[in-house]
Amino acid sequence: MGRYDVEVVITAYEPDREIAWTILGTIRPPLQHVYGYRLEPADGGTRVVSYCDWSNLREDYRSLLTFPIVPESALKGTLGILDRTVRRRRTRAA
Repeated sequence: MGRYDVEVVITAYEPDREIAWTILGTIRPPLQHVYGYRLEPADGGTRVVSYCDWSNLREDYRSLLTFPIVPESALKGTLGILDRTVRRRRTRAA
């Protein structure tokens, strides 16, 4: 995807349950897509569901973009970052 600069705007936040955000970048008007994580307790940890919501994407963008824009490898990388962050916080809190 190369280098790019965006502003992340949080669209939903419920501690220990969900966080979601949209991206504001150079495209105007913005795409209005939302990325997020839903968290739920699981045996011995937390189940994390990563999602992309493109339902508010403007019609004129739909034919121009190939979905998903974010490749699976990037999503896996992001989940790895989330995992390391949570583990570090738990270690500091202990």
